[in-house]
Amino acid sequence: MIPTLKEGDEVLYDPRAYQSRQPHVGDVVVARRPDRQKVMLVKRVAAIGADGRFLLYGDNPSASTDSHDFGPVGREHLAGKVTSRFG
Repeated sequence: MIPTLKEGDEVLYDPRAYQSRQPHVGDVVVARRPDRQKVMLVKRVAAIGADGRFLLYGDNPSASTDSHDFGPVGREHLAGKVTSRFG
């Protein structure tokens, strides 16, 4: 898959997007890395487990730090849904 974002791109995200609805598979989200809370990541929701946790994957798997590295994340780690990209 071709990466959606290129180095230097900036994004806007809606921090209220998931107050009234659940994230969907395919959504591009801003999330806090669970093992480094100050690190924000932009990832795609790849799957939603039966426990309600989310698998977040990058569009470039060979160069991505994602749920392959830190596992599924809870909703509290999702900062919002990406709404725009500027490059």
